[in-house]
Amino acid sequence: MSSVEKKRTLALIGHNGSGKSVLLSAMLYTAGKLDKIGNKEVDYDPIEGEKGASISSHIATFDYNNATYTAIDTPGFSDFVGEVINALFVSENIISVVNATAGVEIQTERTWQIANSMKKPIMVFINQMDKERANFETTLESLKEKFERKFVPIFFPIGSENEFKGIVDIFSGKAYIYENGKAKETDIPSDIADKVEELKSSMIEDIVSLDEELMERYFADEEISAEELLKTLKLGYKSGEIVPVFCGSGEKNIGVDIFLKTVAILGVSPAEGFPYKAALESGDEVEVAPVEEEPIVGYTFKAIVDPFVGKLSFIKIISGKLTPGDSLINVNKGTTEKIGHIYFAKLKETNEVSEASCGDIIVIPKLKESSVGDTLTHKDRKLKIISPAFPEPMISKSITPKSKSDIDKISNGLARLADSDPTFKWEFDPETSETVISGVGSIHLEAMVEKLKSIFGVDVEIGKPKIAYRETITTKAIGEHKHKKQTGGHGQYGHVKIEIEPIERGSGFEFVDKIVGGVIPKNFIPSVEKGIREAMKKGSLAGYPVVDVRVTLFDGSYHEVDSSDISFQIAAIQAFRKATEQARPVILEPIMEVEVFAPDENAGDIMGEISSRRGRPLGMEPAGKGTTKVMAEVPLAEMLDFSGRLSSITSGRGYFTMKFLKYDIVPPNVQEKIIQERKRELEQE
Repeated sequence: MSSVEKKRTLALIGHNGSGKSVLLSAMLYTAGKLDKIGNKEVDYDPIEGEKGASISSHIATFDYNNATYTAIDTPGFSDFVGEVINALFVSENIISVVNATAGVEIQTERTWQIANSMKKPIMVFINQMDKERANFETTLESLKEKFERKFVPIFFPIGSENEFKGIVDIFSGKAYIYENGKAKETDIPSDIADKVEELKSSMIEDIVSLDEELMERYFADEEISAEELLKTLKLGYKSGEIVPVFCGSGEKNIGVDIFLKTVAILGVSPAEGFPYKAALESGDEVEVAPVEEEPIVGYTFKAIVDPFVGKLSFIKIISGKLTPGDSLINVNKGTTEKIGHIYFAKLKETNEVSEASCGDIIVIPKLKESSVGDTLTHKDRKLKIISPAFPEPMISKSITPKSKSDIDKISNGLARLADSDPTFKWEFDPETSETVISGVGSIHLEAMVEKLKSIFGVDVEIGKPKIAYRETITTKAIGEHKHKKQTGGHGQYGHVKIEIEPIERGSGFEFVDKIVGGVIPKNFIPSVEKGIREAMKKGSLAGYPVVDVRVTLFDGSYHEVDSSDISFQIAAIQAFRKATEQARPVILEPIMEVEVFAPDENAGDIMGEISSRRGRPLGMEPAGKGTTKVMAEVPLAEMLDFSGRLSSITSGRGYFTMKFLKYDIVPPNVQEKIIQERKRELEQE
């Protein structure tokens, strides 16, 4: 096990198709941990095989050149942003992998935003330099245009496209030509020697500009050692002032070995990383420093359900040490976990270890209660690591098991999937009798449904979720009903007169007893209220629950022998129904508070789209470089397919959040459609 100073955790981020998985496999091949290079060596999940892309993060720990690396390959689809956020959170070094033929793409921007919000240092690896139309300098310019950073090339390519054959390490001044993935040191080709010299001068100027003393010495033509430059470059990288830029080809294994060696020198170790914020039981906030000698603190950033092994929890050890047999407290759940075996991850395989310490990412199987976001600590150090913020689900679908025997299995499966993904939610809505799943996008939900089938053996039908409409009234009305029934023995008698009236939206229900003179005995008054509450479960328009109504019981009569609780309940139900029919009932729909984040040039189109969906735009405001936030109130029914439309308008750059705001009256033309659709539903049922 390496000392903490020799550990490097790398999160590979970037757009789908940038070659992150192939680059990780090339790293493992270089370290002698894989027999061949290819994304299939990394994307081993059957669902990923079908989609031809990663849908979850893949983790591998390996030793190379006297250092220990843990690399996390993250998905390039924006739907799986939760995996990206967690990987960035536990990594000290962020590697933005950029396609040399495409330059800065949508997910390049999104992932940079997340890394910047966490104040994580970023390196760039311009990948696929061997592909047609690959251009290092054009890609570098696209990075400079998009991000306000000082980009410093560390590598320069030798050749490009099918002529790409090696790299120049500008810092060391060494050139490497590759044959069959193996590097051979050589002289810098004469046709790029001037360009390399120009880049080296520029690099030195960028480095010395970070240190006033070095800058003075540089302009005084004093010699500055390579060690001084390297130390300052590393500080500039860690602070985010400098973004080192590398290049190569994961597929052809060009530049990967020198890149790893450079990361060992330039990269940030766990001991040099920023402390993690945590909350004590008292609520006070503290910082957890990455120190081996402190009691252990671990953070669960990933969990997967393996159909054979069970649950596997991936934990970043933030401080301290861990050995098999230790007991840890799950601070979030208040439970104790006994640690049996500890493993390092190597993609779909694991390597058992006898000890893990600060900075390591480990895999622990079969923890009783451990979800993503949970903190595991020593019993004397009860604190919770403050989790990063995750986007709210943007799209929902209803699911129904194809087999009734799977009803129990579906709840168990969904609960375990939700434990492993903070951007995935599910709930059973007793009002609509539906199980509704929610996620970041349609691809995200498709993947979850596939996992439900492949891991838990539950096949489901997918539909559009029902909207939880309500009914209310808009004017006062009187309702009266006399329930009178004579059978053998005691009969039934209950007689009530009520007045109903609308009350403030969101108030629910008020019951007022104004009976005087004992025309209805006090012991039957609760029965009247119970009957009204029962009647409110189904409104007169479309059978939706009735809300925001005050009911005043002001008159009635009883029979000394035949009156009973059930008689007054029945009378109240019928009186309420008669009254609501006269009180101009309307349907209410849920209104959502929506915030849409989109490129500035699309803001107007977004406003128009929201208006076309019966939304009420509330305004716009800048949300960072090139992005506008559009705020609006929109009916939930109009948001069910908004995600796809937003993606189309913004070419995938936009995203939105929404939360429930209030109920409001549906327009008459929409109300009529809801009533007709509800009638068809009830007939089918």
